Amino acid sequence: MRLSRTPAEKTGKVLGEFARCYKEQYGVALFNSVRYEIEGNGGPQAQLLHRKVPLEDHVIYSGNLFQYIEENKKWRNRFCVVPHNYGLVLYENKLAYERELPPRVLINSAGYKVLTSVEQYLELVSSSLPGVTPKSGNAPIVKCPTDFPLILWHPYARHYYFCVMTGKEQEKWGAVFQDCVRHCNNGISEDSKVEAPAFTDAVRMYRQSKEQYGTWDMLCGNQSQVLSNLVMEELLPELRSAIGPRLKGKAQERQRTWIQISDAVYRMVYEQTKAQYDAMVAKCEVERAQMESTIRTDMDQIITSKEHLSSKIRAFVLPKAEICVRNHVQPYISSILEALMTPTSQGFAEVREVFFKEVTDMNMNIVNEGGLEKLVEYMEKLSHLAFHPVKMQSCYEKMDQLKLEGLQQRFDVSSTSVFKQRAQIHMRQQMDDAVYTFETLLHQELGKLQGKDDLCKSIQRILERVLKKYDYDSSTVRKKFFREALLQITIPFLLKKLAPTCKGELAKFQELIFEDFASFILVENTYEEVVLQSVMKDIMQAVKEAAVQRKHNLYRDSMVMHNSDPNLHLLGEGIPIDWAEEHGGQPEAEPAADKRRRAKQVVSVIQDDEGALPYEAGAEALLPPSSPEPQEPEPAVPPGSPGGVAEIREMLAKESTEEAAGGQAEERLTNGTHATRQSRATEEVVAAGSAPGDDPPRGPASDGDGARRDASVPPASGAGVPSGDKVHHPTAPSPAPRAEIPSGDKVHHATAASPASGAEIPTGDKMHQATAASPISGAGVPSGDKEHHPTAPSPTSGAEIPSGDKEHHPTPAPAPRAEAPSGDEVHHPAAAASPAPGAAVPSPPAGTDCHQPGDKETGEEVAPPVACSPPQPAGTTESVVEGVQTEF
Repeated sequence: MRLSRTPAEKTGKVLGEFARCYKEQYGVALFNSVRYEIEGNGGPQAQLLHRKVPLEDHVIYSGNLFQYIEENKKWRNRFCVVPHNYGLVLYENKLAYERELPPRVLINSAGYKVLTSVEQYLELVSSSLPGVTPKSGNAPIVKCPTDFPLILWHPYARHYYFCVMTGKEQEKWGAVFQDCVRHCNNGISEDSKVEAPAFTDAVRMYRQSKEQYGTWDMLCGNQSQVLSNLVMEELLPELRSAIGPRLKGKAQERQRTWIQISDAVYRMVYEQTKAQYDAMVAKCEVERAQMESTIRTDMDQIITSKEHLSSKIRAFVLPKAEICVRNHVQPYISSILEALMTPTSQGFAEVREVFFKEVTDMNMNIVNEGGLEKLVEYMEKLSHLAFHPVKMQSCYEKMDQLKLEGLQQRFDVSSTSVFKQRAQIHMRQQMDDAVYTFETLLHQELGKLQGKDDLCKSIQRILERVLKKYDYDSSTVRKKFFREALLQITIPFLLKKLAPTCKGELAKFQELIFEDFASFILVENTYEEVVLQSVMKDIMQAVKEAAVQRKHNLYRDSMVMHNSDPNLHLLGEGIPIDWAEEHGGQPEAEPAADKRRRAKQVVSVIQDDEGALPYEAGAEALLPPSSPEPQEPEPAVPPGSPGGVAEIREMLAKESTEEAAGGQAEERLTNGTHATRQSRATEEVVAAGSAPGDDPPRGPASDGDGARRDASVPPASGAGVPSGDKVHHPTAPSPAPRAEIPSGDKVHHATAASPASGAEIPTGDKMHQATAASPISGAGVPSGDKEHHPTAPSPTSGAEIPSGDKEHHPTPAPAPRAEAPSGDEVHHPAAAASPAPGAAVPSPPAGTDCHQPGDKETGEEVAPPVACSPPQPAGTTESVVEGVQTEF
């Protein structure tokens, strides 16, 4: 079979027909816009304020994940940034992003589906090319090296394959990807009162002319993307029939080839569509001024002419439409409404609950910690709550329950995704409006508050006011959403039912329209308005009854909430509040590169540093910025950067073997990896020459466990200092590996380094460390120890000091394997070196539960601690708290 037209010819034909529809709908939309402007809006006024630029200078998320490169069939570590416009931007690594090098890939996720299993993906791929099914046991089209894939699938465009190492990362990245898809799908701006409605109506009219009624899943993205989907909807079946049988090779190769062909055609169609659509819009804009002048001059005559046409069409269509509504629609309206109301109202209730919980937690933390600085910190996080995909996920998930079983086939609803995404966008908007109103009211009150108690009372009072406003606005938004959804479901069904008896008779009504007004009045649009009126009464009645019964916390239409804040809407709606700048002090100007690295981020990463990942054991060389992904030269990939699945798994096995045998620092393979709270140990540093008797300020590691550390340096891996010993080190060298010091000793180090690798420090010791470095990853020091490190290094390898002795070492170091039994006291004033890899970590405050490496992980025996501090991976620059990232 040969194609009747080339893709370019087919695209030109579709766009030509669409241009005619668009020009007609443009005049109607312009007339409606001017009429709306003159007559005004009689709807209820929103109680919540609306923020105009919610995410300026912010990043939604950033972190590392692994991408499958189809050209060389290798997995590569990529640094992914999700900016405020919700695009997916992939860089070679974090350094390339900070240096502002060009990104590897830019992804607009409109029209994509986020899949979390290879099985789901293979089903969709098989359905896209019927008759091509891989035999069981054959390798799939893509093989994921982990159990946590993330795949972006599109019916026409290229697919993208990612994977991460943990389920938690998959959930977080999945929520971020879903938010990107949700935002990009809503690509047609509602701020445009003429172009947007003209475009959507033209698409609907074009599809109805092809006998395609009902909702359309691919009405997503910007206008050029929607038009490309419209062209591909007609072009792809022809391509599949012509090219599919000619594909050669195994089933997987044919599937891969088909995806590449579809993507190439889609890109070509998109370029042609974009150029022709821009020319179409420009032509209409040139005529707009003259058309608008005519509308304003002849408004009354146009309205009179349209009403006359409506009355004639109504007399012809309405009796038939009412019978169709009574028999085929009315019995099902309540069922459809209930199916819509339950998940939607649960989602909005969850939005209210999340907002209430976040503000209440903030208030409790301010009570416990106090101070305006804490308020600034929490308000910075709260201000972007609506754009936090992970925290909002519990709200969005409620819409997954939406099912129109039975009704979906009856009313030709191809998918409920249109309604789910629309409701989720409403949820996000309502959350942001509630947060911004809370911010504005609190900002007003700050100048009047006296002390912490007044602040907390004011926060609680404002929260209650905002929740009342939220309840009213969410009820209004939900009722509007229900009405629109019911119309979207029922109107196409009625038009399809009435088409055989009514559509052919519409041409005779064209003569009722004056030629001068033909650009603003269309018979087809008037006919649809009459059909809408036939069912609108039943829909309004159903929603009204639900409100009267107080189902799902809906307010009655007659209930008007009086504005309790008459001056609130005069405050300059949309003006952002910079809490850090106004109440957190004026920061010094920083270079552009530093500003880019420290850009505020809505969702925190799991770990702030890329680290050395087993997928990327060596630093992967940066390719030239201009070089495309397909031409990535093999020599540029260092030996430590495996790409194949087998190589990756071999490396993972090798990593685990080395960890078990050598007791080295645990190196976790994650995308951006484990969140750690920033240690304040390095903030409380005492000069290196401090006297042994100095009592530096207590840091977080000195609370409650008898261990006092100023800025502790942990002992090296496996270093053992038995509990209870008292050891003073004047100028002794650091201990060699496997040095053992029996319990009972008390060790004083002013600026001591930790013992060397292999030394063990059992519990019971009391340690003082004046100016030590931060602990090495995987290091662990049992709790209860108390050590004083004036300025001394630890004993040499294997040194054993008998228990009970009190030894002072001015300069000499203990001999190798010298044993120091418990009870000894050794003084080492000299400065200590940093801990060796795998060293044990000093214990945190009592009551902190965490994991202490044992013999199975490090090959060493460690005494059971009372409490311990989680190891901080080497290279971690700065930790982040959930909600805000200061460095990514």
